[in-house]
Amino acid sequence: MKRNYIYLYSSVLLTLLLAAGCSLEKESGFNRRMQNLTARYNILFNANEILRIKQESYAASFIDDYDRVLNVYQDTASRLATGEKDLDEVVIKANNIISLKEQSNYIDDAYLLLAKAAHLRGDYYNAVEYSGYIIRSFSKNAQIVQQARAWQIRSLLYLNQTRQAKAVLDTAVNNINDKQKAEAGMIYAAATQLYINTENYAEAVEMVKNAIPLAQNRQQRLRWTFILAQLQELTRQPADAYENYSRIVKSNAPFVMAFNAQLNRIRIDDSKNGRNLSRADRLKSLLRNENNEEFKDQIYYQLGELAISSNETDEAIKNYGLSVKNSFRNQNQKGLSYLRLADISFKTKGDYVAARKYYDSTLVSLSPNYPGYETIKTKADNLQLIADKLQIIAREDTLQALAKLDTATRRIRIEEMARQEEAKQAATATEVNTSNAALANNLNNNFAAVDMNNGAVSNSTDASGFYFDNTGAISQGFTDFKRKWGNRRLEDNWRRSVRNNSNLTVNTTNTSQNVDAGVITPNMQKSTADVVTSGVKQDLLQNLPLTPQLLESSNQRIYNAYVDLAVFYRDVLNDKPEAIATFEQLLKRFPDDKNLAANYYNLYRLYATENAARSDEYKALILSKYPTSTFAKVITDPDYAQRLDNKDAELNAFYNQLYDLYTQRQYQQVITRSDELLRQYADSRISPQLAYLRALAAGHQQKVTPFRSELVQITSRYPNDALITPLVRQHLIYIDANQAEMATRRFAVIDSDPNAPSFIPEPVIQPKPQQPALAANNLPTKQPEAKTNKPTVVEKAPQPAKPTVTATATPKAPVAPPSIFSNRDSSNYLFVINVSSGTTNLSSSRFGVGQFNRTAYQGSAVKHQLKPVGDDNQLIYVGRFTGIDEVKEYARKIVPLLPQIMKVPADKYSFFIITQENLDKLADRKLLDSYIEYYQKNF
Repeated sequence: MKRNYIYLYSSVLLTLLLAAGCSLEKESGFNRRMQNLTARYNILFNANEILRIKQESYAASFIDDYDRVLNVYQDTASRLATGEKDLDEVVIKANNIISLKEQSNYIDDAYLLLAKAAHLRGDYYNAVEYSGYIIRSFSKNAQIVQQARAWQIRSLLYLNQTRQAKAVLDTAVNNINDKQKAEAGMIYAAATQLYINTENYAEAVEMVKNAIPLAQNRQQRLRWTFILAQLQELTRQPADAYENYSRIVKSNAPFVMAFNAQLNRIRIDDSKNGRNLSRADRLKSLLRNENNEEFKDQIYYQLGELAISSNETDEAIKNYGLSVKNSFRNQNQKGLSYLRLADISFKTKGDYVAARKYYDSTLVSLSPNYPGYETIKTKADNLQLIADKLQIIAREDTLQALAKLDTATRRIRIEEMARQEEAKQAATATEVNTSNAALANNLNNNFAAVDMNNGAVSNSTDASGFYFDNTGAISQGFTDFKRKWGNRRLEDNWRRSVRNNSNLTVNTTNTSQNVDAGVITPNMQKSTADVVTSGVKQDLLQNLPLTPQLLESSNQRIYNAYVDLAVFYRDVLNDKPEAIATFEQLLKRFPDDKNLAANYYNLYRLYATENAARSDEYKALILSKYPTSTFAKVITDPDYAQRLDNKDAELNAFYNQLYDLYTQRQYQQVITRSDELLRQYADSRISPQLAYLRALAAGHQQKVTPFRSELVQITSRYPNDALITPLVRQHLIYIDANQAEMATRRFAVIDSDPNAPSFIPEPVIQPKPQQPALAANNLPTKQPEAKTNKPTVVEKAPQPAKPTVTATATPKAPVAPPSIFSNRDSSNYLFVINVSSGTTNLSSSRFGVGQFNRTAYQGSAVKHQLKPVGDDNQLIYVGRFTGIDEVKEYARKIVPLLPQIMKVPADKYSFFIITQENLDKLADRKLLDSYIEYYQKNF
């Protein structure tokens, strides 16, 4: 009612003013009062109401993860794709104040509206700029400036600009006025979120304690109290945490929050009293309470967590399954339970097929807004990579354990393993046979109405001549296939009747009677079982590491698998706990590793945000045991890393010069210069490549024996290099297998002999880029300045003295036109390295790509080529790959080695996947940028 009177009063005033011919443009005391009145009670009030309702709608749809510290705010993380008209209305109202009420005192409030609307729609850059403009331009209004600082901190946190957010926070805290309680509460709340994001939980505790008394409403106060209890748990204050959880339980908090507070109290109480069973009993008592029917999924989940912490895997699986079964409304809880089942299948059971299914179910159930969703998706997509590394470790451990046994015991153990594999294959065969029989029965039922007399299909209106439209033909084809081939699994090489690790359930000698009946006879099963048993025995016996050299190779494979896993967890998944566990396992398995300093440094960095004390331990180990290492210098000298980047750029330049000499066949100069560089940069990252280039140059001037000796020295000097050493080992295998032919050569490496076997990568000769055209004054046109190796910084556009505001400041984005790119050519994929320079000679980088391809894809048709795109980009593209999984696998292998392969600064190149059809469309920089945008959305 009051609001209606306000609207009526404002409307009457405006009508009277217009009727009297008063111009609001005149600067007068009356006009200022009228503009203040209408700006405040009409425009500003309504805009703030819209924002309040908007934030409440975000909070209502916000998905909280009670296994983590709750977010202080419940707004933009649940932003909807539609329904932003109300924010557009806020922008229009704010612009009206700025444009039409310029004499009022609410211009600063209008800009704050723009900052809030930009933040809530996810336009954080503009939100930061609007807030910054308020801080600079309205410094006399302390209250509005503090509000702007609070919103600016929030936007900066979403942009991951923590350092800038901390600088704004420090200023805001220094300017807190106890009389301005609302603004002080906003600052303390923003500070709490900042310290949670940076995992500085002790500071977060202090900030949220200050914020709670200043909360704007009871629900906000309860939320912040729950956050305080969570932070107190993390900072080892269980008594205080228990007390605050109890406040939640006894309050009128939402039931989900109260329920989780009760669960957390149980955990703290049992931990304090050393009781585990009591917690399970108390959780089960919650199940019997009919008021908790809706929360059974969470209770079963907690029971599963309790079981897994006690290493009761089967009990955990049971409870997680019950959690899934009882998840009807809470899809995130269902997703979390699926995630636990996936991790158990993967890590504990080693059942990668089941793990993949559980991860898929996790992604279907979890909201994309769930924290860590992208990490889970990345892990699911790369499950095979992780599985391959774990299988390498398990296989080599098994082979080494067998090698340590005496001959008689080893034979018995191998027999047991062969029988186990036989039983496994038989179980798989039975499963497949049952599945195929069911399929056949289903097809027979479906095709019962088929009338084969005249090739007609009864009860069907489809008279198409297309094979798959003819159900009778399909049925006959299915029967004929079974009669000829038996019940074959859909797998590679399915036609071959004998092969190791085969899952064939029958062979081609099956009688038509047995095939049609879907039965496998004992003789048929025995034949397959014999093949399996023989294959397992042969595989184990041939790969036993019975000599020191074979044992060393086996250990190297284990070591490389652990390193690959650790780096993958660290760099790709950003899973610090798993990366830490893998690096520490590496230290345990290889205490005398030559790369201890590097592993210590990795743990020092990983523990920095997880456990400061452990981080300091590894820091002390590096400084005491390896005081002259690069890692010690980086720790003690913050500027050393920058100088190291400059050194890398220098090394790339030297290597490019050396490679140019090699392509020009100046072999003696290559040998002399590489010796100088190897002495000067003995432990650099490209030392193996320098040594390899030197060996090739020497190979053009000497016989095979000294050439082979130099290659052997490379493998012993750089045993862990992932690019050059595997390639050199291939060369040694070739030389040893072709000793007679190699001995007849005048030189080990032959120049331009088309009849000579190409076991050495040919140099890549790239035509020199054309000189830039001359300007009208006959001087070269100005070239773009070369980029440095400094860390990439996102630069902001110059900030005007006052943001330009119009009545349509934030119009709706136009509908994007259809992309010219597509995935029609889905059997012709390419991996592309995009170099943002049109003049850089990429011969040495292409040579590195070729080295990798020869090692990882020996004998395949994979090759690399160069394509210029416009004046400023060159694409090294590799292929062809016949499927997306195949090209992704290539990317997973080569990307970790790109810093070694590419002889251009890291900020000069990027990579993506493309089809040949789309690559052919890239004619200029604009199209390239358009494709990259398409790639980011679709891959």
